Amino acid sequence: MHKWLKAVVLLGVLTGLQLPAQAGPAEDLRAFQDYFRKKFPDIPFDEFSNGVYALPQAKDAREQWQQVMRMPPYEIALEKGKEFWDQNSLGSCFKNGGRNIAQHYPYWDKRTHMVRTIELDINECLRRKGKDPIEDLKQGTMAQVAAYMKSLSRGQRIKIDISDPDALEAYDEGRRFYWAKRGQLNFSCADCHVTYVGKQLGGDILGPGLGHTVGFPVYRAEWGGLGTLHRRYATCNLQVRAAPFVPQSRQYRNLEFYETYLQQGLPLAAPSQRR
Repeated sequence: MHKWLKAVVLLGVLTGLQLPAQAGPAEDLRAFQDYFRKKFPDIPFDEFSNGVYALPQAKDAREQWQQVMRMPPYEIALEKGKEFWDQNSLGSCFKNGGRNIAQHYPYWDKRTHMVRTIELDINECLRRKGKDPIEDLKQGTMAQVAAYMKSLSRGQRIKIDISDPDALEAYDEGRRFYWAKRGQLNFSCADCHVTYVGKQLGGDILGPGLGHTVGFPVYRAEWGGLGTLHRRYATCNLQVRAAPFVPQSRQYRNLEFYETYLQQGLPLAAPSQRR
């Protein structure tokens, strides 16, 4: 049995937090961020952008991470993303040439009546130019280009707009996904990243839900390169023995919409390196 799964079995049935009573996005945001502020009062708010490395339990891992970040392992991938971006003039499809806009992704699009992500808009730009879209939405070229585009907004604070009444349906679906238990192990996203944040599972420290999306695409040694947020979602589903959805599915886009809204005010840290 995989060591991660063995650790789950040893923990037994996790009760965790249940889906909180529906209030509204503003109330969700306040409750979510207050939870982490109270649980980790000594961590400055902006530090949560560093993911698991912000936690006191990860002190040793943070020191190793800081050494690695002297020469970030994603630098070559980032250069490839810039090269693809420039060769295909992708900046012409975005406001400000793609600079200082990634902090507003994902967003609700009235025209298509759906949540749109950076990955979708990159492929839409390629189609407009009469070029083939990028097929692999989890890694490789897409992860490299998305990482480069996000790097153009690095440090900008997350600001997701859900003022359109029609956006609330997508937000609520993402909310239900985040808190719902699934798979043979009966786990939710919140079980690992809210209820048991900071605990060890299979030798790994469970990272905080606050700050989770702001570093993607991320470089993971396990992947041997950059991967998108939806690749991580699929990996998590597989780890709890649930069938994953395809990258850029409605389910994952709406999950990203909800989860990123909860990061409101944190600085964008993509690309990044994570365990």
